[in-house]
Amino acid sequence: LIAGTRVQAPPLAPGLHVVATPIGNLGDVTVRALETLAGADVIACEDTRISRRLTERYGIATPLVPYHDHNGASARPKLLARLAAGDRIALISDAGTPLVSDPGFKLVVEAAEAGHTVHPVPGASALLAALVAAGLPTDCFLFDGFLPPKSGQRRNRLAALASVPATLVFYETGPRLAESLADLAERLGPRKAAVCRELTKAYEEVRRGDLSTLAAHYRQAEAPRGEIVLVVGPPLEEAAGDAAVDDALARALKDASLKDAVAAVAAMTGRPKREVYARALALSEGRAGDTAADD
Repeated sequence: LIAGTRVQAPPLAPGLHVVATPIGNLGDVTVRALETLAGADVIACEDTRISRRLTERYGIATPLVPYHDHNGASARPKLLARLAAGDRIALISDAGTPLVSDPGFKLVVEAAEAGHTVHPVPGASALLAALVAAGLPTDCFLFDGFLPPKSGQRRNRLAALASVPATLVFYETGPRLAESLADLAERLGPRKAAVCRELTKAYEEVRRGDLSTLAAHYRQAEAPRGEIVLVVGPPLEEAAGDAAVDDALARALKDASLKDAVAAVAAMTGRPKREVYARALALSEGRAGDTAADD
């Protein structure tokens, strides 16, 4: 049912149809996606309650069956058996494009290995929506899903990503946002970034700034609600070498405290604060050793 008009879905080819659904605004579904959902024998979805909002909105009566992380091992063989019998199965996620941080990957792999045709039906994606709204380079990007929930593991992961010459995109939850931004600022330095929240929904928000500024804001603010995508710009131009950092520190330490000098030099050179701090300590210790030797 489109704009009050009943539409007959065209015949659908057998196989697994991977269908993108709206990430918030139900008006963002494509006509082809609706025709696919209406023409399928069954719709495999993460949560039938969420997916039923979409099917009821568009008058689609195709049965819904749950397929998610917790029942995948038992549900997958049943779906594969239906494919073997020539059924037409539509696979959807709660929102956006299936297989992007959801359990559809194993079903697609096993369906393809069994010789069944996998039909992509593209559409909405929180990843791409955030990327185009962030105002950061889009010619080369890396999507890394959800960062680890524990700070130590998260920092290790970010250290591995620090040298990747691309815009980085992550999914995140509201309660972990401030801590993740703090770790991002520490590990990646003063890169530009954007926090994209509730895209296409009533309270859509895109907040831009450097990582330190964003971290400070969300440290003070109440934990935001809703779906969140973090977009972080690529590395700054090649960071200054150790000699350049030492020279800058020597000048800064003449007029500023150690903390202020480190912050200023890190921002100026693009080097992480922890590295600049270590060099500042080494520089200070070297000076103290020279003074003692002179005495």
